[in-house]
Amino acid sequence: SPCGFVISRADLRKQARQLENELDLKLVSFSKLCTSYSSTRDGRRDRYSSDTTPLLNGSSQDRMFETMAVEIEQLLGKLTGINDKMAEYTNSAGVPSLNAALMHTLQRHRDILQDYTHEFHKTKANFLAIRERENLLGSVRKDIESYKSGSGVNNRRTELFLKEHEHLRNSDRLIEETISIAMATKENMTSQRGMLKSIQSKMNTLANRFPAVNSLIQRINLRKRRDSLILGGIIGICTILLLLYAFH
Repeated sequence: SPCGFVISRADLRKQARQLENELDLKLVSFSKLCTSYSSTRDGRRDRYSSDTTPLLNGSSQDRMFETMAVEIEQLLGKLTGINDKMAEYTNSAGVPSLNAALMHTLQRHRDILQDYTHEFHKTKANFLAIRERENLLGSVRKDIESYKSGSGVNNRRTELFLKEHEHLRNSDRLIEETISIAMATKENMTSQRGMLKSIQSKMNTLANRFPAVNSLIQRINLRKRRDSLILGGIIGICTILLLLYAFH
């Protein structure tokens, strides 16, 4: 019945909003966790030369990350299901005006779901990239520590290992700076391209207008020439008549 349909639609929208609010809070906490993870690892790397604590310690941050990722994926799945149900109601709506309103509401919820999904995957990818990099650096450090603690330690080779590790750190920072510069350059070039397109459009408009202006000027010149000929003819006729009248 129409009343049952409205109630069901209202319930679905209420559930969608609740899930969206819960997802928003979860994603904020998820982002903060990843930021905290990155800051913690950066602090440990800065103390590398004087700190003997391993880079990776199986901290609760990793377990918390896995737990939150699963929770967010479940919420995204629930929200997707709610959107699918709303789509079914939208397709079954008989009144055109009601159908249009439902389509607008459904599209808004789909856009929100898409934004949340993109943000989740982006944050998750950044976290995994940081963890993978730390695993690699941690493995290198373990090898160095194992070599230093072994018998017959070669100071020169140890120094080379440390220099190589420092080189990796510097290369990592240089790559990050290069990526930032490239992104800024891309944005600048996009802005310049927009300006060039605008200038080209204006130039084309002016070029299209010039033929019309030239044509108008030519018509004015022709009319002035014609008027001059007519005026000269009238003056000549009047002069001849005056001469004939004077010598008659």
